[in-house]
Amino acid sequence: MSIFVAVQSDDFCVASEYNELRRQSGCGAIVTFSGLVRELSDNQLHSMTLEHYPGMTEQALTAIAEQAQQRWQLGAVHLIHRVGTLKPHEQIVFVGIASPHRAAAFAACEFIMDYLKNRAPLWKKEHTSNGDYWVEAKTSDQHALTRWD
Repeated sequence: MSIFVAVQSDDFCVASEYNELRRQSGCGAIVTFSGLVRELSDNQLHSMTLEHYPGMTEQALTAIAEQAQQRWQLGAVHLIHRVGTLKPHEQIVFVGIASPHRAAAFAACEFIMDYLKNRAPLWKKEHTSNGDYWVEAKTSDQHALTRWD
């Protein structure tokens, strides 16, 4: 299995990532997820700044991908997370899974996103019309981990 992890300020191309995943031999399924900066309903979001610990963040993301590999038969995992200041509708995260079977690919993609949201050393600050705010962990995100126990 191959694991590709990147933490970067540059945008990524979903089509290019998909084409890389297609090169995995023995894989009949590819599942991808791309997360975007979403607008807020109560405040006008101007931008979001994502901060991380270089080195530590990549290590944590790699460990999450390796955990997925241990649970399911996977051919490849591509995990990209952007940092820096992003505007609404810009891409934040990409998870791509190539697997021999679709069930494993879907499950691994969800698993990686659930663990990334809870365990990756990344911090988000929203810049809104009402001021700047650090985004706090959501109970719903923490609850999502319980399904993987």
